[in-house]
Amino acid sequence: MPAYVLVEVDIHDQDIYEEYKKHTPESIAEYGGKFIIRGNPIQVLEGEWNHDRLVMLEFKDRETAEKWYYSEKYTKAREIRSKGSKANFFIVDLK
Repeated sequence: MPAYVLVEVDIHDQDIYEEYKKHTPESIAEYGGKFIIRGNPIQVLEGEWNHDRLVMLEFKDRETAEKWYYSEKYTKAREIRSKGSKANFFIVDLK
């Protein structure tokens, strides 16, 4: 059953964030994941959106998504990202 990783990102150093973006696609692909949303413009229809970026990833299941998130390659990318941004990560199962 597919699982989706949703990420809200607030960027405070664009150069560092750009470096992070160079590392993530390969780490995601290694786990069969793919980008569904990658920083597309957001139009608020109701409520508020207070983040710089929204990302949505799809993996074949929760276990694979978690393996990716805790993988050595993505852990290194996360260390880069944390120097230039703050993010909230969520996993949602599609049932």
